[in-house]
Amino acid sequence: MPGADPLAVTLRFKDIHGHRRAYRMGGSGPVLLFIHGISDSSETWRDVLPDLAERYTVIAPDLLGHGDSDKPRADYAAAAYACGMRDLLAVLDIDKVTVVGHSLGAGVAMQFAYQFPERCERLVLVSGGGAGRAVHPLLRLAAGPWAEAVIPLAVSRPVNAIADGLLAVLPRLPVSSHTTDLTYVLQRYRLLRERRARAAFLRTLRAVVDHRGQVVTMLDRSYLAVGMPTLLIWGARDRIVPAAHAEVAQAALPGSRLEMFPDSGHFPHHDDPARFVKLIDEFLEGTDPAEYDPARWRDILRGGRPD
Repeated sequence: MPGADPLAVTLRFKDIHGHRRAYRMGGSGPVLLFIHGISDSSETWRDVLPDLAERYTVIAPDLLGHGDSDKPRADYAAAAYACGMRDLLAVLDIDKVTVVGHSLGAGVAMQFAYQFPERCERLVLVSGGGAGRAVHPLLRLAAGPWAEAVIPLAVSRPVNAIADGLLAVLPRLPVSSHTTDLTYVLQRYRLLRERRARAAFLRTLRAVVDHRGQVVTMLDRSYLAVGMPTLLIWGARDRIVPAAHAEVAQAALPGSRLEMFPDSGHFPHHDDPARFVKLIDEFLEGTDPAEYDPARWRDILRGGRPD
């Protein structure tokens, strides 16, 4: 398009392994890879990408099964998503990145750093999963065997009419983390009307959550992140992944820094994008990228997880 800004963040597509992958990309400079959470998309980063693209190259994919990416019958485990991130970066001819992951995306970011330490320079984990079993009860229910029958009813026209009413009323209520989170979650939930999107959602959810809570943990291998600059960002009013997990994650990740957003819920990058961007800037300016040393990695593995 004549006159278009070549550095602007735009939605793009690549075919990888026969599946269309959607991603937003723009900017110039050191590369930041943004990974969204379950049932979400790269749109979740809309308020922070343009500002950061003025100083960095930003890449925000729609995970397979999400957003505008294809939704095949496939492997939706965190390890498979991490491989998908590696393959997208390879296609884009990018070797190393700072990874920013939200919720499920934080778990994928940790998995990426574990599987491909030579590609990961820093970690930013936002309201991340994997630091404890607790998770919102609705996610535990959705992981149950009855979900295939219940979710189609939950996204039916009558129920969606009720959801539309809630979306109309919520903006007139006093602003809080509960209302802003709920508004966004309801908007995402409406996308599950489409059968393939529902199937991908359930496969992804059941890879990380069952009726007892979170299944996947980052605590058993988090000691391997020693030397990896890590920033934790959490909303103090998070009800989806409890804010209490923030301190557990900080203790498990050697040398990590924790920043709490006191008035935010599960989406601090929505509630205070200016502070979020400032923290990313300070973090990148104040840390050196991790350098992968195979011998050191081997020694840490042989030493095993500390008590």
